[in-house]
Amino acid sequence: MAGLGTHCILELYECPLELLDDQDYILRSLRGAAEAAGATWLGQVSHKFDPQGVTALGLLAESHVSMHTWPETGYAAVDIFTCGDMAMPRRACEYLTNAFRPERRELREFDRGGAVVDQPAMV
Repeated sequence: MAGLGTHCILELYECPLELLDDQDYILRSLRGAAEAAGATWLGQVSHKFDPQGVTALGLLAESHVSMHTWPETGYAAVDIFTCGDMAMPRRACEYLTNAFRPERRELREFDRGGAVVDQPAMV
């Protein structure tokens, strides 16, 4: 069985601090990333922490895009999961890299939902 989707884990380091603490900018960026990936935006939820930091989630018809920020360290953790073969999560990663201007980034990509081999039965 082929995988059901692609899961990208994007880590952004040394981003401008003001961008990582701007809840509206983060939500607009997540939506822009979803559009760049060709995904269907369904809704959003977010929380601004005191004194700093944001957690935001964009719900997609294809799955989700999320970001958690630590402005005090310049770090953002991004999670993009899209099901099917129409959406292009790497484009979302490129969009967010451009939006948050990190000095360094790391991207890991995983196929999700492939065949499971020799798993013990669940009891």
